[in-house]
Amino acid sequence: MEKKKVWIADFGSQYTQLITRKVRELGYSCRLYSIDEVEASFKKQIYPEALILSGGPHSIFEDERDYSFLFEKKDLPLLGICYGMQLIGQHFGGKVERGLQGEYGHSNVEIQEGFDIPGCPKSFSAWMSHSDHVSEVPEGFAVLMESQNNFIAGLHHKKYPIMALQFHPEVEHTAFGLKVLDSFLKKTAWLTPDWSSQAMVEDALQAFNKVDKASKDRILCAFSGGVDSLVAACLAEKALPGKVSCFFVDNGLLRPQDYGHMETLQKETTLDIQIIDAKDFFLSNLSGVNDPEEKRKIIGRTFIEVFEKKVHEYENEKGIHFRYLLQGTLYPDIIESISPHGKDGPSVTIKSHHNVGGLPEKMNLDLIEPLSSLFKDEVRLIGEELGVKREWTHRHPFPGPGIGIRVLGELDADSIKKVQHSDQILFEELKNENLYTSVWQAFTVLLPVFTVGVKGDQRAYEQVICLRIVNSSDGMTAVWSDLPSGFLRKVSNRITNEVPGITRVVYDVTSKPPGTIEWE
Repeated sequence: MEKKKVWIADFGSQYTQLITRKVRELGYSCRLYSIDEVEASFKKQIYPEALILSGGPHSIFEDERDYSFLFEKKDLPLLGICYGMQLIGQHFGGKVERGLQGEYGHSNVEIQEGFDIPGCPKSFSAWMSHSDHVSEVPEGFAVLMESQNNFIAGLHHKKYPIMALQFHPEVEHTAFGLKVLDSFLKKTAWLTPDWSSQAMVEDALQAFNKVDKASKDRILCAFSGGVDSLVAACLAEKALPGKVSCFFVDNGLLRPQDYGHMETLQKETTLDIQIIDAKDFFLSNLSGVNDPEEKRKIIGRTFIEVFEKKVHEYENEKGIHFRYLLQGTLYPDIIESISPHGKDGPSVTIKSHHNVGGLPEKMNLDLIEPLSSLFKDEVRLIGEELGVKREWTHRHPFPGPGIGIRVLGELDADSIKKVQHSDQILFEELKNENLYTSVWQAFTVLLPVFTVGVKGDQRAYEQVICLRIVNSSDGMTAVWSDLPSGFLRKVSNRITNEVPGITRVVYDVTSKPPGTIEWE
């Protein structure tokens, strides 16, 4: 096990990795582990300085596993969140009941008399997602918080460093959630900070330890030019100068701004960037496909095919050999695609990501993912630590499948142009109004809907563009951006006037959850 101050035992919540992010934001090294990994470590008497039990998608009454090993070390600071609280309540003799009336969404919680959380008011809004609950306080515990529905929202042990929360302090929806976590780490666990952008760089560089520096084998980077692949490539150059080749695949599903950015990177960095034109090949493979998950998988498979062909050509031309594949995969990619702990892990799949899984097997390359335990904002910090220009590190995220998942339904050249054109308008106006850096992500989506409009005093029956603009810190949760109506009006006017075949523009005001950031 790695020497991290805080371990998180994963019970499968989609929010689990956010705990990791928030703990590190507070300055403490932290990593997520499976229950099996924690148990194996505890048997060897290897412990963290604090342990957090995550939430989970299942009922405690459906889980027959013995978790007593989690509680054997009495002086180990322990925090249970949601499912974790119920485990604590059950283990220490409290009563846990199946919920007839669950709590979902926002609920006010009140800190009880005798307790204080620095920087946190006595009452605040918290994000609940549970049906089972602790109905009777276990012996040795005191009620830390109660919810507006009279549920026990928090527990604190009177003797041991144990805290339990029924709500999720790790999500943005919980006001003062960071203060609650900070209180546990400082007041209950008595930890000292040890995590910084420099520490993140050093941690990420360990991914390159597998590479033999004396070998002539090279590293192939799956390069998009976005912050993830750019920082991954810069890390590789720092660890192994001159051993990295970056292959940028033009799949025809890019934004106009991406082409200019790639030219800039070729001119202003020392990276070896090869551009592969595969537009026609991708569009041909995607012809007639409507299902979003199938589109993602086809884009991934086509990406592999293009890569395989280019690798062989490049190796033969240059007389070199690629042994490693470098990807800018992040934590959120892995979280939404697969369980972090394999096919039998407790998490559920949300959607497939083209750069998660499959490539090494298809290409017979060893995978290097130096950013796979990090979130987007952490990667940006690493980039700045490495000297990457801020304007490059703070470009909006762009998914691997690109515009392929921003055209709802079947892809064709005309639909792609509509999204590219409208997206460029949105990009230009965000820049013009100095709003680009104030939002996390902004893009347009072409809907498979036709509406009646009026153009040039004539009836028009054309399609709809949806604007999707959100704010987030990690990509796991997001809220829609409340932008000025004048800005939205200008963007709408430009799109309906300048983009052929569009009569209507709508604005998506859905947060994540329940929606995702992308539409497909």
